[in-house]
Amino acid sequence: MGQESKIKVAVVGAGASGCICAYHLLKARINVTLFDKNLPLRTLLPTGGGRCNLAHAEYDFKELAKNYPRGEKFLYSVFSQFSTSDTIELFNEMGIKTYTQDDGRIFPKSNSSKDVQKVILQELRTKNVKFIQKEIKDINELFEKYSAVVVATGGHSGYELLKQFNIKIIEPRPSLVGLNTKEDFMALSGIVIKSAMIDGIQEDILFTHFGVSGPLIYKISSLNAFNEIPYIVTVDLCPNLLNLQEILNSNPHKELKNILADFLPNKIAKFILKDIDETLKGYQVNGTTRDLILQRIHEFKITVNGTNKGEETVTAGGVDLDEINPKSMELKKVPNMYCIGEILNIDGFCGGFNLQNAWSTAYVCAKSIIAQAK
Repeated sequence: MGQESKIKVAVVGAGASGCICAYHLLKARINVTLFDKNLPLRTLLPTGGGRCNLAHAEYDFKELAKNYPRGEKFLYSVFSQFSTSDTIELFNEMGIKTYTQDDGRIFPKSNSSKDVQKVILQELRTKNVKFIQKEIKDINELFEKYSAVVVATGGHSGYELLKQFNIKIIEPRPSLVGLNTKEDFMALSGIVIKSAMIDGIQEDILFTHFGVSGPLIYKISSLNAFNEIPYIVTVDLCPNLLNLQEILNSNPHKELKNILADFLPNKIAKFILKDIDETLKGYQVNGTTRDLILQRIHEFKITVNGTNKGEETVTAGGVDLDEINPKSMELKKVPNMYCIGEILNIDGFCGGFNLQNAWSTAYVCAKSIIAQAK
């Protein structure tokens, strides 16, 4: 378009999805006003440990969508329109160069969320975005002035705005969060076990003063976000320990605590042997004791009785996806009203997946509004 469109769009929520939606609209010379009670892109700062994990290097959209416990099939349409490659191109366009870690996580070369925030906000200012620091309490008031309204308030708020439209909301639950446990792991606090396994998922687990955390637990918390509490998870602390008897035979005069310490951190080994004589030599360990040790290592039970409040990275739940057209992000019941980002019942694992959801749904929404403006 050569001149500014007469269409005016209100974007409620100036987080990752709201700001990038505004960016695409402004590029098409559509008049955009961003509303947020907080400062723009405030929630971007802690992502990726402050380094801003922008995306994940998975370029097949169906494989990418497998990393979302909620929203996988819905995201086929979304990711086919705006992929990981498009994300990299988007940030290159803004002057943000990226690199990919060995684990597939994509970061800005500056390793700084603040730099990404600064660049995006500068792009928005250059394109004459209007920002109003205000909490919106009634969407209908916006429709009196704006042609379209985009709700991008994140996973912790905004649902009250939608209730008057009879939109189904899945009650939000914490996801990607540490788990509180019935068992007291205080003595193990700070211990990391590399490549533990739960339900075939192999990642690191961290014992804490409140229970368990770390990459493996974040995934499990996501998969079990809607499980009734308490529930039990079974951890294989050492999937590579296949034949303990052979190891005992090879170390007949070595103490049991030292044998296990070759495979597990010392404090974990002591925990496993809490009521077993840890000074037993390899040749003294009978079959019953061996099997008990193996059971405790490969079937380590954890009783989950809650989540670590305030730690959650994202929320599961939100606007039911049946309410949304995946080709446009428009609400089926409310013409010219859109929902994007984490307010939707979409959440991914750690590794750049949740920001990818933000970038992609923002683009699909903006594309639809732009098409109507032509």
